[in-house]
Amino acid sequence: MIELKHLTTEQRNEKTLDLDNMPLEEALRVMNAEDAKVAPAVGERLPAIAKAVEAAVRSFESGGRLIYLGAGTSGRLGVLDATECVPTFGTPPEMVVGRIAGGMGALVRSVEGAEDSPTMGVDDLKELGVDSRDTVVGIAASGRTPYVIAALQYAKSVGCTTVGVTCNKNSAVGAAADIAIEIDAGPEVLAGSTRLKAGTAQKLALNMISTMAMVGIGKVYKNLMVDVQRTNEKLRTRAVNIVADAAEVDKETAREYLEKAEGSVKHAIVMLLLGCPLDEARAKLEAAKGRVRLALR
Repeated sequence: MIELKHLTTEQRNEKTLDLDNMPLEEALRVMNAEDAKVAPAVGERLPAIAKAVEAAVRSFESGGRLIYLGAGTSGRLGVLDATECVPTFGTPPEMVVGRIAGGMGALVRSVEGAEDSPTMGVDDLKELGVDSRDTVVGIAASGRTPYVIAALQYAKSVGCTTVGVTCNKNSAVGAAADIAIEIDAGPEVLAGSTRLKAGTAQKLALNMISTMAMVGIGKVYKNLMVDVQRTNEKLRTRAVNIVADAAEVDKETAREYLEKAEGSVKHAIVMLLLGCPLDEARAKLEAAKGRVRLALR
């Protein structure tokens, strides 16, 4: 395993050696310029990210799950991405799952030492009852977190497809995974503070994995989130707008058909575009496995 001091994420950034003495706007310009390096660094890993998306789609189609786990910032990002799938894509909470070293209390208060425990990572996956249908994504900026490495090794032993998301090349996490997404965005503005560029890089990668996996299983029509759940006023308004945009009707008509469709955005769109009743829309969507575009053919 690479020594901590040799990791890219632990190196000192030559542009910020005098960060504490730089004029504020100059420091912010440097920080902004460093942040701009993140997206291109993620872009270099698109082939590996595509493999992770394909694995997640296979898991969903076989009744499996997408499971994120990590420690500290990495763990929080995984829990965030998993949690946001529920309102965005209408998924059940158990379909995309996030686990953080030290338990959910670690989301708001650091649990020191949890990331160093190999048994915690394994125990978290055993509690979830992972099996060969699941895709397990271990997230660790350093690429050497014992909690994550042990979890990936256990997941692989029970037949899961495993993915490692790190911000250092040739990492132990990458080596432990079937698919290694190793994003090198260079040293942090504040040496070792991986909540900065490394955190941004990991969030971009997780955004891609979950979003495109949901596209792959029909949760999106065109670029619209057609399984959005109407759980608050904003989302109720968004649902109306989505139906109006997709079917090219006015908002009043969209509201009318949402009511006819018993609140289902997908069914309302199919009813409007095919001029069919709810029962027929249901049958067409069921035959198309929830894919609006296929249901419209």
